[in-house]
Formats: sequence, C-alpha cells, structure tokens
Amino acid sequence: MYDYDPSIPGDEHIKHTPLTILSKLSPFSGLILSVIFVVLFLIKQFVFELFLLRRIYRVKYTTLNEVDRRGFVNHHIAGGTKLLILIVAVYPFIDVAFRYATLNTRFAPGSTVTLGDVLVVAANLLVAMYIFELIYRVKISYISAMHHIGTILVAQAAIAISLNEVKEKDASIEFILCTVWGAFDIVCELLPHIAIILYRVYPSHHVFLSRIFMFASFTTFGGTIFETLVVMYLFGSLWQQWTIAFKIVTPILHCAFSATQLHGSRIFWKMWKRQERLLQEKDEEAVVGEIREVCPSPKKQDMVVGEVKDGTPSQEKGT
Repeated sequence: MYDYDPSIPGDEHIKHTPLTILSKLSPFSGLILSVIFVVLFLIKQFVFELFLLRRIYRVKYTTLNEVDRRGFVNHHIAGGTKLLILIVAVYPFIDVAFRYATLNTRFAPGSTVTLGDVLVVAANLLVAMYIFELIYRVKISYISAMHHIGTILVAQAAIAISLNEVKEKDASIEFILCTVWGAFDIVCELLPHIAIILYRVYPSHHVFLSRIFMFASFTTFGGTIFETLVVMYLFGSLWQQWTIAFKIVTPILHCAFSATQLHGSRIFWKMWKRQERLLQEKDEEAVVGEIREVCPSPKKQDMVVGEVKDGTPSQEKGT
C-alpha cells in the first residue's frame, strides 16, 4: 500500500500525500458556513444573552458596558468553538498530518464520513467564528482584525483550490499546512479566551490573575516558536512540491500570523505586570493602614509611611 514505512516518524507521510479532493463537502462550504452562522446566532441570542450568562455571572455580567459585554460574550463563543474543534478534529488532524491516514480515510470503520470531511467542517467552524467576531465585537485591534481576515481568506482559498486538483498540484499539502496553522491557533489562543473571562469575573483577584496572564503570555510565546519550527520544517520538506506562488506566499502569511500571536503574548505580559503592580499597591495600602492604627502620633505616622513607600527601613536611614 505504501512505498515507504508509515510507522517510522518523520516527514515521509506528508511528502507522499496523494493529490485528491479534500472532501465531498468542499463544494458546499458556503452552505456549511451559513448553517454555522445560524447556530452561532441562536446560541448568542437565545442562550448566552437571554439567560445563561446572566444566571452564571449575575451582576458581574449585567453591569458590564456594551463594549465589554460584547467582548465577554464573544470570548465564550470563541472559546467554546475552539474547544469543540479541538475535541472533534484532533484525531483526524494528527492522523492525516503526522501518521499514515489520508484525507479519504474513513473516520470510523464502515462510516461514510472521511477524515477530510471532519477537517473541512472544522476549518469552516474556525472561519465562521472569526467572521462572527469581526461583525459582533464593537472594538477589535487592527492586528487582530488582519489576523482574522488572513485566516478566513487562507482557509477558504485552501478549500477552493482543491476543487481543481488537476491544475493545483499542491492543493492537498496546502490544506494540511493550513490545518497545522489552525491547530496551533486553537491551542495557543484557547487559554487567552479563558483568561479574559476570568479577568471580567474576578477583577480584584490580583494574585490569581497575575498567574493566569503570566501563563497565557508564556504559552502564547512558546506556542508561536514551536509553531514556526513545525511549519517551516514541513514547508522545507515539501519544497520541491510547492508552486512558485506558495513558495512566496506561505512564509509571508506565517510571519503575519506569528506577529499577531507575539502581539497577543505582549499584551498578556503587560496585563501580568499590571496585576503585579496593583498587588504591590494593595499590600502597601494594607501596611499603611496598620501603621496608622498602631502609631498614635500623626508625625510618626507620616515618617513611617514615607519609609514604607520608599522601601527604606528606619535602621538603614540611620546608618
């Protein structure tokens, strides 16, 4: 069946990926997107906004302003969608990209569903989620908007060109490379969604938030580095199979995606440091309050408080 040993780890499997249509569902991507949009709207309108978020978060949700409320709802939708993709598509992705299966391999014995079918639906789920965010959110950074737009266009282009496999000789491997991008995007950005939700729910828990933001910053940064190594390794391994257009466009797209993820890592780094500053200020205020209680003299209070804020104990000043 194979002209290589599929049990040996390496890049031989993806090098021998057959040129084929990704899925019998590929021509119906527009219909799939439409259905997903309807489902996302129903969940947003009649589940999250109508009762679920109000019941779970109560006053912490109802007191949010319009901008923060929409962002809060969107993080739930985006996080839930990415978690669903991760659960459903992790097996087909690993099997097709790194093991011995092809896009036409059956999802289960006797099933009419193929691994390519699942991956195409998962790709449309990710695209629909990003389009929904672009439309629904009131405020979104230019870098995030460019990342979402790039992901939407690349994913849909990868599916579209596979419909003409006679002319597009690298359609299958381009789609697999897109799934690698998408996998890292989902894994690296799932925690940031959770972190922002926790930030809205527990705004005064500075120790907890500082640890969450630190972990989100490090995982996003580390994930970007690891993603670059994997993508560039696969890209280099398949160099002879790429057309000249993809040899030029793929590195540019990856740099754009990586820049967005590094920007997100920088934001969480700043949020982490801000929580540490707030925690330090809170500790100083607690110490000052204790000093004012134990020191009867206002002059003595001011002197000790000044030493605390300067970080210079009295015995050091006297030496």
